[in-house]
Amino acid sequence: MVLRESENSFANQIMEIKGMESITERHVQNGRVQIAIMMVIASATILMGLFAMGVGSSEQLDKLLTLEIILGISEANSLQSDIIWQLRFPRILMAITCGVALATAGALMQGCLGNPLVSPLTLGVASGASLGAALAIVFGLHVTDFLAPLLNYGPLERLDFASIGIVVNAFIFSLIVVAIIIQLGRMRSISAESYILVGIAITFICGAIVSTIQYFASDAEISQLTHWSFGSLSRPDLSQTIWIAAVIISLMPIAIVFAWDLNSMALGGDDFAISTGVDPQITRVGILVLSAGMTSIVIAFTGLIGFVGLAAPHMTRLVIGNDYRKLLPCSAVTGAFLVLLADTIGRTIFAPIIIPVGVMLSVIGGPFFMYLLLANRGMSH
Repeated sequence: MVLRESENSFANQIMEIKGMESITERHVQNGRVQIAIMMVIASATILMGLFAMGVGSSEQLDKLLTLEIILGISEANSLQSDIIWQLRFPRILMAITCGVALATAGALMQGCLGNPLVSPLTLGVASGASLGAALAIVFGLHVTDFLAPLLNYGPLERLDFASIGIVVNAFIFSLIVVAIIIQLGRMRSISAESYILVGIAITFICGAIVSTIQYFASDAEISQLTHWSFGSLSRPDLSQTIWIAAVIISLMPIAIVFAWDLNSMALGGDDFAISTGVDPQITRVGILVLSAGMTSIVIAFTGLIGFVGLAAPHMTRLVIGNDYRKLLPCSAVTGAFLVLLADTIGRTIFAPIIIPVGVMLSVIGGPFFMYLLLANRGMSH
């Protein structure tokens, strides 16, 4: 009898070990599949970038010749070199940078606030940028007017503050709005809902102020403000684009560090996160500041570019899952592909007329996003 019980216990242990090995094998296999998916999206983004380099209205540069020049097979004249490296390359690099920044910021915000409908633009960052741009365009109120006397020395003497007045206004006001949201959220409570509700309220307030400013604006000023709100990747030049890309790349490791804290908060809420040594309030504030910084740097130069910060994390989550260690980098790659795809289609569909990338993202991404959600829901049933 004792021998039989011992044999049964040993058999159960063997079954448990085999079950654990099976789970481990499935986890490793899923990890390989997820890495393969990310590599496919990254490769598609690179190929899309090479294709976009050959898209344009110049008769001297077709797609094949552009590819040969990029690969060093053919030599470009001065005009061709300027078109490729001063006009097309900054736009493509800005599209990739914009997608990475907005998608990463969206995934971070959705994770720390526990709401899949949150994005950098719905939480007040865009409304603050719009308010800053409206004040600069309509009333000529530039933050740089106050900064220029303080920074007018050394290498900064050659900086044309007037030319970047709208950019600086949009950047500063978006950060101010996020600071207000964080402070008011702290005053009310430490819950995630507080930040969301305050962000929605601030968004409506800033929108009302911008509408009032437009009422006093001239037709030319309204046109300029409307054009800014469409979003455009052609505004930053090559040096500005490289600087923006370098800043976003330097912030990405900080975003990845938050992945472990986000996993703890996603698994069991704030109570579970606290039990694992994570402070939810400090984590939320840190993520909101980081996300606001990444978003503000981009939209200050490009104008409003929506949808990608909301949709890219969702699309990635349907394939990758909720592990933020993989979700954050995959969302960044997906966002880069979405923005680059939308901009390429916008440049070619009605060429030589260029459709703003913000408009194309909504037109293309909206129906595709709905299809993914409905398809995933059908699979779950």
